[in-house]
Amino acid sequence: MIPDKAPKEDVFHAGGALKKNAHVPNFENYKELYLKSIENPDEFWGDIAKDFYWKSKHTGQFLDYNFDVTKGEIYIKCMEGATTNICYNVLDRNVHERKLGDKVAFYWEGNEPGDMMKVTYGELLQQVCQFANVLKSQGVKKGDRVSLYMPMVVELVVAMLACVRIGAVHSIVFAGFSAESLCDRILNSQCSLLITADGFYRGDKLINLKVIADDALKKCRDQSFPVQRCIMLKHLSKEAEATPLVSQSPPAKRPCPDLQQEKQKDGVKKIRPVPQVPWNPEVDQCWHSLLSGVSDECEPEWCDSEDPLFILYTSGSTGKPKGVLHTVSGYMLYVATTFKLVFDYQPDDVYWCTADIGWITGHSYITYGPLANGATSVLFEGLPTYPDVSRMWEIVDKYQVTKFYTAPTAIRLLMKYGSEPVQKYNRESLKVLGTVGEPINPEAWQWYYSVVGEKRCPVVDTFWQTETGGHVLTPLPAATPMKPGSATFPFFGVVPAILNESGEELEGPCEGYLVFKQAWPGVMRTVYGNHQRFETTYFKKFPGYYVSGDGCRRDTDGYYWITGRMDDMLNVSGHLLSTAEVESALGEHAAVAEAAVVSRLHPVKGESLYCFVTLTDGVGFNRTLEAELKKQVREKIGAIATPDFIQNAPSLPKTRSGKIMRRVLRKIARNERDLGDLSTLADSSVIEQLFLNHCCGAV
Repeated sequence: MIPDKAPKEDVFHAGGALKKNAHVPNFENYKELYLKSIENPDEFWGDIAKDFYWKSKHTGQFLDYNFDVTKGEIYIKCMEGATTNICYNVLDRNVHERKLGDKVAFYWEGNEPGDMMKVTYGELLQQVCQFANVLKSQGVKKGDRVSLYMPMVVELVVAMLACVRIGAVHSIVFAGFSAESLCDRILNSQCSLLITADGFYRGDKLINLKVIADDALKKCRDQSFPVQRCIMLKHLSKEAEATPLVSQSPPAKRPCPDLQQEKQKDGVKKIRPVPQVPWNPEVDQCWHSLLSGVSDECEPEWCDSEDPLFILYTSGSTGKPKGVLHTVSGYMLYVATTFKLVFDYQPDDVYWCTADIGWITGHSYITYGPLANGATSVLFEGLPTYPDVSRMWEIVDKYQVTKFYTAPTAIRLLMKYGSEPVQKYNRESLKVLGTVGEPINPEAWQWYYSVVGEKRCPVVDTFWQTETGGHVLTPLPAATPMKPGSATFPFFGVVPAILNESGEELEGPCEGYLVFKQAWPGVMRTVYGNHQRFETTYFKKFPGYYVSGDGCRRDTDGYYWITGRMDDMLNVSGHLLSTAEVESALGEHAAVAEAAVVSRLHPVKGESLYCFVTLTDGVGFNRTLEAELKKQVREKIGAIATPDFIQNAPSLPKTRSGKIMRRVLRKIARNERDLGDLSTLADSSVIEQLFLNHCCGAV
């Protein structure tokens, strides 16, 4: 599976300085450790487990599982019988055993430049213990579910760690989701408590979070599930001594802010409205008031290894979100190890993951992974383009960030503005760059590597899912020769395979379904409240394998290339084509800033390629350009991949987390107005413009 030697040509290598102190310094070392991890996982993971605190030891097999539905119920168990607490391991252990109490855990950078703070490990432990005692005073106990609907603030980390300290299960809902989406998740997980904030800013846009939360709670009441308590953090109004709380029952929406908060930058005062907060005294309680006089000591609840840790909802093919359930010990070991090795974490690093904690990337690689290693991280509330397109690189220099982790969407967005905004800042501190969320096209990879990293920082292109808990295919910075656009090789303990439609394993260079043959500690345990859906979604199509749902190609050197979701694969005249591959070919044209490709039904071919292209600033769309783009794809992939339609798309429909909504694009390509749920859409005005530009055979 892993080649004897990594290829020497057509690849990029890390510099010698990085290799010198790396945890995995070369490809031979990677291969040796990998073989140990799959042939003797109990010993491999058992050695790692020795670095953590266990109240009681596990008994029996370290990792036990069944992936074959024909042999009984699917299950995964890690360190069964052991007891521990993940909050204790990421805070108490660092403060008391490793003496890191004075080390900065997070530099918080607000939406507005100049709005910042820092919190040490010692301070974070105190705040978590205090809030854990608040939760207990509200009747929250081990096993209860708590919903968190908060902006990117330190208190979100405090709340999630306070939950796990007392054995409660957190269910974080991204603060860009609608009231209906929040209600659905509260109902499915039967949460007894909601924690939210008054509001926050995304760039210049005010998000009245409490108003949305109240709407969600009303919807819950309408469905006979009244949430008894809601704790609200005063985030925007924290500097105002007397923010009015509008006491009404039931709470009323108050869309008009009536307080102003001044921010000053470069001598210019920026007026920021602070929302007037709807308040229901029968349900609502103030975060800050509840903390008054509360002890900052709280004994952790010792949990079994397979006790639930958190629920996180992800999109389902049926349209109903799936509550992915992760458990304590396996998840802790896996995210700690992947963080340490994939980013080659060193004690003096400053690490920045730009994701939102409302997604799995934020869970694993903002909170649990970095804290388990005693890392210093940047926690960012704002946008990459606010107040200007140099914001990210300004922050890199400000905090001397060494390890930087972001999404291809953000990279492609910033590519549109060229290299000048990047080169305003020196970025000399950077050592490793990472990407997450979707396959990165080689052109964006090259720009990231050459412009942002100045050809000295390896790019770790990580493939994983909410369900996998952590990275499953990824380069290691010093060890893996990199190919732009390839997720390269499996992480330790992960055994990938590629299957054809008949479920047969393919050898050598091939393309098909990406599956995994054996369990690793961090894989999800079930879909919350619906184990049958868990088995059907991931294990019934190909018994004996975990089915990722993604397509994958393996090249002659054994490198893995993610080709996108299998429903993003097109069958054109019997030829299987990857939308990601066509998008990459379009993206190589100098006029194209971003491309998205979907299927459109064809009476002869079965399916045809319908391409949406966003052009670089100043470029106009015309017949000549359309012909050039078709020629580009034809030359890069082959005549079978020539697009039938290319549509000018000034903007693409994206979720608030930056992912392109290809489901919506497929509807537009077919000129179908029934678009389904658009609650996660960041800018709805994009849709009408795309319909106006709809091809129907024309430019």
